Amino acid sequence: MSLLVGLFDSGLGGLTVLRQVHARHPHSPCLYLGDTARVPYGQRSPEEIRAIAREVVQWLRLQGVGVLVMACNTSNALAFDVAVAEAGVPVVGLIDSAAAGIDSERVGVLATPATAASGAYRRAIHAIRPHARVVEVGCPGFVPLIEAGDFQAPALHQAAREYVAPLLEAAVDTVVLGCTHYPLLRPLLSELLPPEVRLVDPAEAAVQRLGPLLASLGDVPEGERTGEPVLAPLQRTRLCVTGCADAFAQSAAAWLDPCPSVEQVALAPA
Repeated sequence: MSLLVGLFDSGLGGLTVLRQVHARHPHSPCLYLGDTARVPYGQRSPEEIRAIAREVVQWLRLQGVGVLVMACNTSNALAFDVAVAEAGVPVVGLIDSAAAGIDSERVGVLATPATAASGAYRRAIHAIRPHARVVEVGCPGFVPLIEAGDFQAPALHQAAREYVAPLLEAAVDTVVLGCTHYPLLRPLLSELLPPEVRLVDPAEAAVQRLGPLLASLGDVPEGERTGEPVLAPLQRTRLCVTGCADAFAQSAAAWLDPCPSVEQVALAPA
């Protein structure tokens, strides 16, 4: 029996992480929680985010997850210690995973206002590369515009130009997509940044760490599972939200094809 992989985010963005788990770990069952009743997290206070993280992680623990992936940079930045304390299982974070793979001295970070204000990426990068220049830009407009689903919207393009400007001025050569929604903006950001700039998706590094972690917990490594049947991703994934399940299912169909079955859940008070 494979360990249940738990993931959580405030909404749709964490589905970019879930897709990578599906691709790299085709035998792992997954439980995804989107806290859509309180999206977005990025403009909430640190105290609110820590309280929410405690409540979410306690619920996931009750569902029996064997490992937890914080598929939300804002929670990771402000409440990683809360998740570790409450989960009762190993926790994989996006921020330290991404920092470990950066080999640049001129790094830009696009993130939610809360993540940018926390300085979490700067601290994580400086812990490995003390002399790196790290420019963190808060992007309050991105999440609502991305969740609206119109990637050609003039407002989205205008916001992207505004947020990228400080990175161009700093001549960064690496840009961290510091919110799980932002990988969907790769084409747009690639148009606005010089071609030599590397875009880093923290989910890639986090999911790479997941394999050895699962093996250390007793799961059979994927490379040794020859002959085992593989269920379709959505057959081995439970999708839950705290808000409207139908609205999430309709939006998630663009991220997880076909349209998934979504369950609305109530989280116990922290």
